[in-house]
Amino acid sequence: MSNIKNNIQDIQKDIKEYSVYPEKVKFIAVTKYVDTETMNEILNCGVRVFGENKAQVIKEKYEKYSSEGKDDIEWHFIGNLQKNKVKYIAPFIKLIHSVNKLSLAQEIDKRAQQNNRTIDVLLEINIAGEESKEGYELETLYNDLPQLMELSNINIKGLMTMAPFVDDEEVVRGVFRRLREIKDQLNDKFFKGRLTELSMGMTNDYKIALEEGATIIRVGRKIYQ
Repeated sequence: MSNIKNNIQDIQKDIKEYSVYPEKVKFIAVTKYVDTETMNEILNCGVRVFGENKAQVIKEKYEKYSSEGKDDIEWHFIGNLQKNKVKYIAPFIKLIHSVNKLSLAQEIDKRAQQNNRTIDVLLEINIAGEESKEGYELETLYNDLPQLMELSNINIKGLMTMAPFVDDEEVVRGVFRRLREIKDQLNDKFFKGRLTELSMGMTNDYKIALEEGATIIRVGRKIYQ
């Protein structure tokens, strides 16, 4: 059995062991920097959700697999998305994890309308306030919410965050717990329970994220170890 298959099975076991609702959890295989031969190996393990952080790369991979008749792959955009790149992914993207400003949401809405689609998105929040990370500050998000909720061709499904790269697990856990609390508050005040997704947790910290209620984990490095 290949390392990739073993590693994917370990991740799937961890979901069952650590998640409070494993049946709700979606595991995204992060495939940035990965060639199609490796992606094919992941597909052979039954994984059908790929995450990329470059618009042109994800477009090329989507077109390649579509031309081979592999239309059951979900493509997720997980990196910082520039407005001028939205047009490349709008025709096919399943979920954009990184909406961090109103102008980006408006561009996604416009491109979705042009493609006769409604695009699912997550609002990225910079819980830890790190200058090196993208994401909404909470005050700005609350200011933008009325306009965000008026956009008819995007569907806000939930929230996303990245924890700081620190050794203190309690700091990491606190970030994930806070995102869950914000989701609950937004559901109570604005969304009436429509926010269902929490995208949080990567190779270093996905077990903690699962314990704190993640519904989507974004795992790359662990797959290829």
